[in-house]
Amino acid sequence: MRQVSIEEYRVADGSAGPYSLTTGPDGALWFTLVHGGGIGRLVPGGRPAVYALDPECGPSVITAGPDGALWFTEYRADRIGRITCDGHVTEYPLPTPGRGPFGIAAGPDGALWFTGTAADRVGRVTVDGRVTEFPLPVSGAFLSGIAAGGDGGMWFTLNRANAVGRIGMDGAVALHPLPTADAAPVGIAAGPDGALWFTEIAAGRIGRITPGGHVTEYPLADPAARPHAVTVAGDGTVWFTEWAGNRVGALGPGGSPVTYGLPTPGSEPHGIAVGPDGAVWTALETGALARVAPADGPAPDGPAPGTSTTDGPA
Repeated sequence: MRQVSIEEYRVADGSAGPYSLTTGPDGALWFTLVHGGGIGRLVPGGRPAVYALDPECGPSVITAGPDGALWFTEYRADRIGRITCDGHVTEYPLPTPGRGPFGIAAGPDGALWFTGTAADRVGRVTVDGRVTEFPLPVSGAFLSGIAAGGDGGMWFTLNRANAVGRIGMDGAVALHPLPTADAAPVGIAAGPDGALWFTEIAAGRIGRITPGGHVTEYPLADPAARPHAVTVAGDGTVWFTEWAGNRVGALGPGGSPVTYGLPTPGSEPHGIAVGPDGAVWTALETGALARVAPADGPAPDGPAPGTSTTDGPA
């Protein structure tokens, strides 16, 4: 049995909406405030700092870039943002309004790749702000998450087209339909074995797809949990958030999914990432970041308004 400790660190008020988070090159957690229009920074054990943006821009997903800065999407403003580790922000408008950029990830070519939810396009932005867009052979697909695969391509979810796609550095696109109808994939992350892992928010499943397009699905105990985001730890464990279930879950190699309840009811977990301290962190839209770690492991100093210890299978 595995026992974990979950601690919540308040980083914003309940209306600001911590949504996505990532580890920066400075050893800090960086997160978006989707409703508050800001980017936050938290060194585990320290106090959060928030850098204000246009309050209506809707910063959504954030990732570490290849240039030592953090890059994020501005869903409502149709921009891609860049913030340095000392808080300097640059914003790059997309060529055409109405794109709805959401997912973003660094690619193997030294650029950032992003999804256009409202445009059926995958975008590419260089570190100096030049944007290229690649149309997909579908309409109304509502592209969501995106991640770099170990095969040199970018993999992404098509939430309303019920598929996972791949785009090569040459712009060639392949789409892989999912076996479960109306599964509505959202988050996606690369695993150490070359496969990609993704969440099926409407089907209550975690999916795995190989570079050849073979899909395996793992049902969750609660089919209404609405799994949202996913990350893969260094040991190969797949971690995910259950937005409606108020839980985080783990799927070990060769195992079955196990979930852990969060201390605060209705905390709305969204993004999830491995932190600079080796623990798993998740963004709670109600205003906190939660740290998930082995119960006997060290925790950072600092205030933790809520704490719980939960058992689960190893």
